[in-house]
Amino acid sequence: MSKEALLIIDMSNDFVSDEGNLTVGKPAQDIVASIVEAANDFLHRDQVVAICMDEHAEDDGHFELWPAHNVKGTWGQELYGELQTWFDEHKHHPNVIYIAKPEYDAFFNTNLDDKLKEKGVEKVHLAGVCTDICNFLTAYGAYARGYKTVAHQDKMATFTNNHNVFVKHMETVFKTELK
Repeated sequence: MSKEALLIIDMSNDFVSDEGNLTVGKPAQDIVASIVEAANDFLHRDQVVAICMDEHAEDDGHFELWPAHNVKGTWGQELYGELQTWFDEHKHHPNVIYIAKPEYDAFFNTNLDDKLKEKGVEKVHLAGVCTDICNFLTAYGAYARGYKTVAHQDKMATFTNNHNVFVKHMETVFKTELK
């Protein structure tokens, strides 16, 4: 039987907290409760939840483009608020996966594809930040590997005004289902 996976993308302190180094702020904080609810629903239905988290070294060249963020092992890289509590309670569940990612696309140079295939996943649901960067490029990564994609518009946020444009672009280019 095929499974589905909820990909919770980059919901770290650095991207969500008011004190984060590259924060989306309130729009990201506003989606936390609905992401936790979705994660609980996925596990209840014996589906997969993957925490896909940006992870950088202190001297990462990525910081030539962006302020330092999600440095491995720092407060900034930890999941934000209720999401960290949820993860601490469920991290040993067989259907919960943690993926450290070096780039925007959660599939690029990670073992996410292998982990999802091991569990029989055929469709991925996207949630988290940023709609127009990591969510969009992860939708492409999933599409390129043959997964069906679902964008949960009310569970994604960004710090630009491009949320709706990129959600629509996912639908148009990757045939992403919109929820």
